Amino acid sequence: MAPPQLILASASPRRRELLERLGIAADAVAPADIDETPQKGELPRDYALRMAREKAQAAASADGHVLAGDTVVACGRRILPKAEDEATAKSCLELLSGRRHRVFSAIALLSPDGTMRERLSETSVRFKRLSAEEITDYLASGEWDGKAGGYAIQGRAEGLIAWIEGSHSAVVGLPLFETRALLKAAGFSLG
Repeated sequence: MAPPQLILASASPRRRELLERLGIAADAVAPADIDETPQKGELPRDYALRMAREKAQAAASADGHVLAGDTVVACGRRILPKAEDEATAKSCLELLSGRRHRVFSAIALLSPDGTMRERLSETSVRFKRLSAEEITDYLASGEWDGKAGGYAIQGRAEGLIAWIEGSHSAVVGLPLFETRALLKAAGFSLG
């Protein structure tokens, strides 16, 4: 019997790299193009799960299992945006400076028969109190571009993080422990 096919509903090279750490390479990549606007009053946890489910459904295929994920940076009940410009990244970094925040990383696995499995990882992160110079230097790196909350933990921002409790891989974009559990439950062979 042939192993199940896996379709990754993400264009993120980081998610592909993280998936490969589990010994799995996606058979296909099908980024999902959906409206990612939070609903009025939607909590960060619920938003992350909804985004993962909707991305999986948008990339649904009879040819294989679809793995989708979403990573949300939250300060209290506030969902921080993906930084598309330097002003947004700066605003996020100033808000996160010296504070603890949460990162919700949701994954959904949609089987060809329509069965949806999902998991959520919650990680707490605290930045050191950032000086204006540190923020300016980080912005100059460009790492913030397109990143939830305006930072990439796998890059220079890691040196600005004083404390983390939870999954480092989830903050990067794919919670490996939870992903492994979902894939094993769906019949994927993992070491």
